[in-house]
Amino acid sequence: MIEKSIIMNIKNMKKIALYTLLCALFSFSSCSMFEIDNYDEPKETLQGEVVDAATGKRVLTDQGREGTYIRLTELSWGENVQHNPDFNCMSDGTFQNTKLFKGTYHIDVIGAFIPLLREDANGTPIADDTQTMEIKGVTKVKFEVQPFLNIEWVGEPTISNGKVTAKIRVTRGVSEAEFKNKIEPMGGYDNNFVNVTDVRLFVSYSSSVGYGTSYDNDQFDPWSGELSYSGSDFSPLLGEVITIQSKGTIPSGRTVFVRAAARINYGTPKGSGTRRYNYNEAKELMVP
Repeated sequence: MIEKSIIMNIKNMKKIALYTLLCALFSFSSCSMFEIDNYDEPKETLQGEVVDAATGKRVLTDQGREGTYIRLTELSWGENVQHNPDFNCMSDGTFQNTKLFKGTYHIDVIGAFIPLLREDANGTPIADDTQTMEIKGVTKVKFEVQPFLNIEWVGEPTISNGKVTAKIRVTRGVSEAEFKNKIEPMGGYDNNFVNVTDVRLFVSYSSSVGYGTSYDNDQFDPWSGELSYSGSDFSPLLGEVITIQSKGTIPSGRTVFVRAAARINYGTPKGSGTRRYNYNEAKELMVP
């Protein structure tokens, strides 16, 4: 009789446990965590361009992360909100994001130009040319910046025996004095920041030719040429015609794109160590 009673008690306990579990599942199924997400998909669009404040021309850039990128922070969520995922500017200096929620955003653009938001060593803003606006429908924005360098073609690049030869001119987009006046108050200033460290001739099958299609990988990018400079060695060459040539031998019968670029010894954003290139426009060449 005792064994039978114990067996009955065990069965009753199992029934109670099962009933409790079913009740718990029913309760969870009715709570908000199981509700259908009825938020509208992000469908607002931000379109913009980055232009040289002095010339009005678009600031050309690399297509990848080493080029100009845009940082959005939706302010609707309060002061401690994290910024949205960054997205890259296109090589022609324009950008577009078609997957945004309607709201008020702080917009910053980072590239090879004087930072729009500059803070001192204590984090106190000393200049702020970023923009805050409501993004609704198709919203357009333009940023005027001061590029570190300007690169221009001198004549047309030529190709012979599988090698590209180009003549270019590099000038400052912002004077050394103005650069120092705007960057030095941020702290940690070094007179070497203004030095031009290298000039590149990027060659690629891609029309988005640039560092993003190179990554200094000879197997991936066997043709891009480079001229490197130490300290202020490049200074006498500012404004002068420079000849630069591709390396290796480009196979005949191919179409390639070429662009020249140069950079200074200053990384943006501050502390990132990423020294970004300024570019000229891409040229298309047929290899005979």
